[in-house]
Amino acid sequence: MTRPVTHPNLPVTRPDHPSRPDAQVHFGVFFQGVNHTTIWSDPESGSQTDFATFERVIRTAERGLFDAFFLGEGLRLRETRGALHDLDVVGRPDAITQLAALAAITTHIGLVATQNTTYNDPADLARRLQSLDVLSGGRAAWNVVTTDNAWTGANFRRGGYLDHALRYERAQGQLDVARQIWDAFPDAADGAGSGSPGGTDAAVAHVSEHSALFDVELDPTTPRSPQGHPVIFQAGDSPQGRDFAAANADVIFSRHGAVLADALEFAADVRRRAVAAGRPEDDLKIFPGTGIIVGDTPAEAEEKARWVRWNQVTPATALSIVGNIWGEDLSGYDPDGPLPAHDPVVEELGGERGSATTGARTREVAAQWRALAEAEHLSIRELVVRNSSERGFEGTPAAVAEDLIRWVRTGAVDGFNISPWIVPSGLDDIVDKVVPELQDRGAYPTSYAGTTLRDHLGLRAPLPHRATVGAA
Repeated sequence: MTRPVTHPNLPVTRPDHPSRPDAQVHFGVFFQGVNHTTIWSDPESGSQTDFATFERVIRTAERGLFDAFFLGEGLRLRETRGALHDLDVVGRPDAITQLAALAAITTHIGLVATQNTTYNDPADLARRLQSLDVLSGGRAAWNVVTTDNAWTGANFRRGGYLDHALRYERAQGQLDVARQIWDAFPDAADGAGSGSPGGTDAAVAHVSEHSALFDVELDPTTPRSPQGHPVIFQAGDSPQGRDFAAANADVIFSRHGAVLADALEFAADVRRRAVAAGRPEDDLKIFPGTGIIVGDTPAEAEEKARWVRWNQVTPATALSIVGNIWGEDLSGYDPDGPLPAHDPVVEELGGERGSATTGARTREVAAQWRALAEAEHLSIRELVVRNSSERGFEGTPAAVAEDLIRWVRTGAVDGFNISPWIVPSGLDDIVDKVVPELQDRGAYPTSYAGTTLRDHLGLRAPLPHRATVGAA
């Protein structure tokens, strides 16, 4: 396989320098399910499980030419210190089942299923993902996530805890097996037409994989889709997670979507890792999660953003978020009072809010929060609101469009995975007001680039196919 010659020490692009002056903004929508950022108490809020909510969101996103509809998934109700985390508990349908239903009412938008590598069988998961890819005409993607906590494992027959060091080893093995299964059927160029085994002499490959992690022996039954493989997303932010994404993913779902300098540093790092893995520097697309709040005037946008932040962070939520860092129940504290005077006592965080901050960093985070709270005279709730205000874009449609363009054209990101603050109406302002501003500036598509998700994202062929079809 021929690869471009690229220096591994890529420079960090300056925030004021458009290294990609013609780059276009791309959008995905992240329907989170379990979270505290969706304002359920508002009269406009719809059900988090009713199909009509999902239908309204995805139809709006497709009308706005979004690349993908991204579903989070949890395998168990979240816990904190051995009890259900009841501040953001909500039911959530199985992602692949939900996306299969949504595939039938859409024509172009990609369908991203978050699926766990720890508690899924590789043969079964590969078949379900490939089925979604085939039935949707090549629009499926797999957000590869890992889990090592015991409370999730308790929902499964083998249960228990996966050693932290084995998470990515198992994820790599799971993905390797899936790719063998996806490639077992010959593609159209080999005479298989639509992928049906009927009418072709091309053989379906037998898949055999025996290791300490997997024991697979099967003859696959599902053909390839028009895009070859489901697109691979990955959201790990640890050095190990970044290396996994650099070696395997088409898109990295980043949490570096608040500060441009931070996003540029992250982008330079993952691109260096991609080059070190033997890939072109632009091969891994970066989509941070973000929120967008717009108003017709700057004052209206500011007022709306303030209302959203304060309704996202209830007093109980503020105490829970700070308590997660301190590793203790702070429900007896006054949310309008100061942070705890003592340092955190935990070495490992619970999993109710994901793994954005590791236990080893709790004291560092607490010190940063305390310094900010003291400098700006912030209460617990004010601090949490203040931190959340740095996680997105707000302003007039024109101002937001300019900011988004700057992020993309400086090379910090390739697009944004938007988390609406309310469903199902949370994308309306973005599609009706921000998208036209971007299009007027020549920075957003006016039609879909093709019919597959790989087309929309401008991706090359699946990584295992590069040796035979080239990198273009």
